[in-house]
Amino acid sequence: MRKLLMVLVLAGCAARGEFTMAPEGLAGGTPETIFVGTTRMKDGEVYAFGRSGEPGFLRYDVAIPPEREPGEVNWPPKTRKPDGKRDFLTLDARGFDSADAFSDALRSAMKLRGQTDAVVYVHGFNNTMAEGVYRVAQMHHDLKVPGVAVHYAWPSRGSALGYVYDRDSVMFARSGFVSLLDEVEDAGAREIIIIAHSMGAFLTMEGLRQMALKDGPGALDRIKGVVLIAPDLDLDVFRAQARDIGKLPEPFVIFGSSRDRVLNISATLSGTGDRLGNMESVAQVADLNVIYLDTAAYNTGDGHLNLGENPALLSLFGGLIGIADAFTADARARVGLLPGLVLTVRNATEIVLRPVGAIAEGRPRLAPR
Repeated sequence: MRKLLMVLVLAGCAARGEFTMAPEGLAGGTPETIFVGTTRMKDGEVYAFGRSGEPGFLRYDVAIPPEREPGEVNWPPKTRKPDGKRDFLTLDARGFDSADAFSDALRSAMKLRGQTDAVVYVHGFNNTMAEGVYRVAQMHHDLKVPGVAVHYAWPSRGSALGYVYDRDSVMFARSGFVSLLDEVEDAGAREIIIIAHSMGAFLTMEGLRQMALKDGPGALDRIKGVVLIAPDLDLDVFRAQARDIGKLPEPFVIFGSSRDRVLNISATLSGTGDRLGNMESVAQVADLNVIYLDTAAYNTGDGHLNLGENPALLSLFGGLIGIADAFTADARARVGLLPGLVLTVRNATEIVLRPVGAIAEGRPRLAPR
C-alpha cells in the first residue's frame, strides 16, 4: 500500500495540460473540430472540477501538429513560444448560449461534412478539461474516425488523488450524458457511436442503463456501437448494468490489457479483483454479446490507453473504429483479418492481438492469462 500511495503522489505532482491559443498567423497544424457538452462548473473563464447542475456547450478547434508520432499529445512548454509544427494548439474556442444553439451548430457541421454520424467520446479518471479535449482531437485524428466528434466533459477532479471524487462525479454526471445524447440526436445524427475510456466506461454504462430503464428497449435505437477502452468498471457491476439495459448496442467492443497498471491500482483501491478492462477471461462475460480485444502485446506506457497511444494499433484500427459496420454481426468472420488469436465463448468473442512478426514466427501468445 505504501508503494501504491507513492505512485499516486508522484502522479499528482506532474504538470497538467492547459489550453494554449495559437498566436495569430501561426501555421502548421491540421484543424480538428470538437463539440463539447460539459457538467463541469465554470470558474471564471475556466471549466474546472466543480459540478454544475446546468450543462455548458462549447466548440473547440484544435490544431494537430505534423511533427509528432501518432498517439502523442504534445503540450507547448512554458520555456519557449508555441510551435505550430510540434504543439497541440487551440485555434478557436466558443461557447453556446443554449442547447438549441449547440444542436444547430452541430447540425450545420454534419451538413458541411456530408456526415450523418456522430462519435461521442467520454473521458476517464483524472482529466482536466483541456486534457480531455486535446486527447479527443488526437484520437479522432489519428484513428481517422468518420463522423463529427462530440465530447462529454464530466467533472473529473483532474488529480491522481481524486479517485473517490471522480467515482461520485460519474453518478452525478449520468443525466448530463443522457441529455447530451439527446442534443446530438436532435441535431440530426442518424447513428451515434460512443467511445469511452477508463472510468468514462462506468459513466457510459450508467447512462445507457438510465435510458433503458426510463424509456424501454427502443431508447438505444440510435446507438449504433459502443467502444470501451480500458474500462475501469467492476465486473459484477457491468453485468448488472447489462442486465438492466437488456440488449446491448451492437457492436459492443471492449479494448483491454492484462498488463494495465492503472487498472491494477484501481482494483486495489476498490478492494476487488478484476476490472472489465483487465479481466482474466472472456468467459466471465460469456453470456453477453461483446467483443473483447486484448492489447497487452501492444502496451504503451502504463498500458491504460493502448488504442489511443500505440502507433501500431492506431494504424491497425484507423478508419474502422467509430463506424457501425466495423464490428457488426459478421465480426467473427472478419476477425481473421486481424493479427490475433480468436476465442469464442458462447456469445462473447475474445481477440488476443499479437504483432504480425510474432504470428509469422509462431511465437506463443504474449501476456499469458
